[in-house]
Amino acid sequence: MIEGELLEKYGAVKKSFGKSEIIFEEGNMPAHYYQVISGEIKMSNYNDEGREFIQGIFYKGQSFGEPPLFLNQKYPANSIAVEDSEIFLLPKLNFMKLLEENPAISIKIIENLAQRLYYKSVMAAEISTHEPEHRVLKLIDHGIAYFNFKKDTNGYLINFTRQQIGDLTGLRVETVIRTIKALEKKGELRIINRKVYR
Repeated sequence: MIEGELLEKYGAVKKSFGKSEIIFEEGNMPAHYYQVISGEIKMSNYNDEGREFIQGIFYKGQSFGEPPLFLNQKYPANSIAVEDSEIFLLPKLNFMKLLEENPAISIKIIENLAQRLYYKSVMAAEISTHEPEHRVLKLIDHGIAYFNFKKDTNGYLINFTRQQIGDLTGLRVETVIRTIKALEKKGELRIINRKVYR
């Protein structure tokens, strides 16, 4: 997203987070721009029954948590390290100055936010109207396009766990497992050494 050298020029610091460590909590006021250097971050919240719903998953080079930063609103979800991760933290005022002084970066940020909004709109429609097979394939195809999943001789390796697919599509894990098997039988997916390929 934003080059590390430019972030550091404006005062960004690198911070490490261990697996399952909270980066920020739902209800907190935003104070920083966050960008992943390495690892994997998820933003999620829980419903009244304690079921997790993942709002998004973020990888190297991706930023997260910007909407509340721009709106000066509380975070609507928790941000947690899925694995050991390193992140750039840039104070809000410095981030705003960076955007004012670098219009091309501002356009990149707008495009990124538009992409996420588009994805949320598409997935909201999928969750409310489509069958599990359609939901899972839509999520996987979005992941291939947006998360740059690696391709090898078996196809695109889908880096989501079955649990993450469930949490991103509103499906139970058992349903995800059955759906992936059904999609494999139809030739839409391949399962090799328990890994899913498209």
